[in-house]
Amino acid sequence: MPSTKKTIYFMSSALVTAIAIGILGFAMSTEWAKMTMKCGKDSDNLNGTAVITLKLFQGDLVRVSCPVFGNPQPEIFQVFPKVMEAGSSPAALHILTVCLMALCLLFSAATILTSLYNSVSNPYENYMGPVGIYAYSSLSTCLSVLVLILFAVNISVTSMAEELTKNIAHNDDLHLKDKSTEMQTGFYLVIPYTVLSLLAIALIYMYDHAAYTHRKEQQKPTEDAPKETMMY
Repeated sequence: MPSTKKTIYFMSSALVTAIAIGILGFAMSTEWAKMTMKCGKDSDNLNGTAVITLKLFQGDLVRVSCPVFGNPQPEIFQVFPKVMEAGSSPAALHILTVCLMALCLLFSAATILTSLYNSVSNPYENYMGPVGIYAYSSLSTCLSVLVLILFAVNISVTSMAEELTKNIAHNDDLHLKDKSTEMQTGFYLVIPYTVLSLLAIALIYMYDHAAYTHRKEQQKPTEDAPKETMMY
């Protein structure tokens, strides 16, 4: 049976990772970005605005005088079908972002299972021990950082917002420019997920380092003993 100290460290790692999964799950259900553009029938007459509020799976578009006057009503749309129509680059980046987040959840779940297994047993130093937690949590951390980069690039660098607006409005002649982007709660919640994944690694490293130091201290009397004594 593992020691109480080991159980505490590994249970803490599992708890921290479970909180991280909860945060990431909530992030996937809430708003990620808001994109505002000037809109009009031609480039010299941009009196309207188009505002897209984007979640990972659903979004809405609000058009004011874009291209005509009227009472603006939010137009709800499903992101995947519309982003596929927006072009290959926005679609590929968005699909990759969602897939990477799913992998983050998978590796975090593996971290929890491995931590719980170590809290009740003494497995070998392989993928079922601390090494496994280092690997799973490191992958979760790296992939979550990549998610932030890919999503930011997709909505800032590509023409995703403009193409979505034209597709939803069924008007390819719309003139859109001066796009401004504001990141929302879902995007920023990936950051605490990354920090908590790193904390899970730090907890296991602290235990692993303390256990290694303890083993070395136990070996010192034998290593320092005179050769005459060791012969007996």
